[in-house]
Amino acid sequence: MKTFKLNRLFNSRSGNCFDVAIDHGFFNEMPFLQGIENIHKAISILVHANPDAIQLTTGQAHYLQSIPGKQKPALVLRTDVANVYGNVLPRALFSRMIEKPVEQAIRLDATCVVVNLFRIPGQPEVTDQCMQNILKIKPVCDHYSMPLMIEPLVFRPNEIAGGYQVDGDVAKIVPLVRQAVELGADIIKADPTDAINEYHKVVETAGAIPVLVRGGGRAGDEEILSRTFELMQQGVKGIVYGRNVIQHANPAGMTAALMAIVHEGATPAEAAALLADEKTVF
Repeated sequence: MKTFKLNRLFNSRSGNCFDVAIDHGFFNEMPFLQGIENIHKAISILVHANPDAIQLTTGQAHYLQSIPGKQKPALVLRTDVANVYGNVLPRALFSRMIEKPVEQAIRLDATCVVVNLFRIPGQPEVTDQCMQNILKIKPVCDHYSMPLMIEPLVFRPNEIAGGYQVDGDVAKIVPLVRQAVELGADIIKADPTDAINEYHKVVETAGAIPVLVRGGGRAGDEEILSRTFELMQQGVKGIVYGRNVIQHANPAGMTAALMAIVHEGATPAEAAALLADEKTVF
């Protein structure tokens, strides 16, 4: 049953999840590699910091899964690769799924697979490819009892902000999240809204499906801690942050700070004290 794998993904104490995403090398963008140039080192730092999960690709998952012992983060496996993140889009866009993604996830002992659902201005063909990916992977996930995380992302125009700076309009995020739920998501990974106090609308539209909030672009310490705290107050079940952890000067400290908010209800001030503690640096 999917519940068995979800029990490995969501923390037994709080019922929440902190997934650190370092699958960015899949997308062929040089800025995405900052902090993960040496993926082995990055994974080692994160394993010591002990988030609930680490999000990786098929080519890098072995660095996590080859670590002996039971006490390590769960693997969330990225299953699709795209070329949609640059400031200047290429002539032909794609979002393609790896072959037999669920079988690969099983062989890698993943607890969950993740796939994108893009909404890019003027690029409906990419949305169609994402839909085809989801429609293909969903029944296989059900067959093998593999949880499916769908990542509905509303882009701003790439020429303005690049694909990683998303559109936080709640009126655009909510229907795309609802579509992901209708398509059969077991977990939703969605962006924060521009007005954080409106995020409860995203949680409500997801219904019984847990929502993990995506970190998006790099933000300052005070902003990311305060935002995370406020989001947790609105019923989200955790976070999926990448660059705000691994590009931080103290990724282990930031992990400790965010874990305290997600699992212990720590205030931003309490979390900031953990971040400032030099003992958390590995």
